[in-house]
Amino acid sequence: MKKVAVILGSDSDLPVAERAFGVLRSLRIPFAAHVMSAHRTPDAVASFARGARGEGFGAIIALAGKAAHLAGVVAAHTRLPVIGVPVRSPDLGGLDALLSTVQMPSGVPVAAVAIDGAANAAWLAARILAVEDGALAAMLEERAEAMEREVAQKDAALRKRLETEP
Repeated sequence: MKKVAVILGSDSDLPVAERAFGVLRSLRIPFAAHVMSAHRTPDAVASFARGARGEGFGAIIALAGKAAHLAGVVAAHTRLPVIGVPVRSPDLGGLDALLSTVQMPSGVPVAAVAIDGAANAAWLAARILAVEDGALAAMLEERAEAMEREVAQKDAALRKRLETEP
C-alpha cells in the first residue's frame, strides 16, 4: 500500500493534523509526518517533495496557516496529488490560508479542503490511494455503508420521537 505524507508548516498545526492521523490510522494507511516550512526550510520541502514518489508515497497532505504557501510549493516539486489544509489563525480566521491554498496557477493543482479540514484531507487521500488498492476501496465502501445505516437510524429515531409528541 502506498503511504501518505502529512507535512505541517509549523508544530502549532499539530492539533489539526491529529485529525488526519486518526483517519489514516483507522484505515490502516501508513503515513509519515514532518514539520517543514515553505519559507524557512524551502530546500527541505523541495527535496522531500521531489523524492516522495520514490519513497512510496501516493499522496501528500500539507497543512499551513496564514500565507499557506506550503501546499503550492510541494505541488511545484512533485506530480503526486497534493491536498492543502488551510489552518485557522487568529488574524483572519483562516481565510488567508484558504485563499493561498486554492489560488494555484494552472498546471500546478492543489486540492483544498475546508479550514482545519484535516480529517477530510485524509479521507480524500484514502480515496486517491483506493483507485489502485482494491482492499482500501472495499474498506471505504464499508465505511460509507456504515454512515448510511447510522443516518437511517437517526432518521427513524427522529420520526418516532415526533410521532409520540403531542
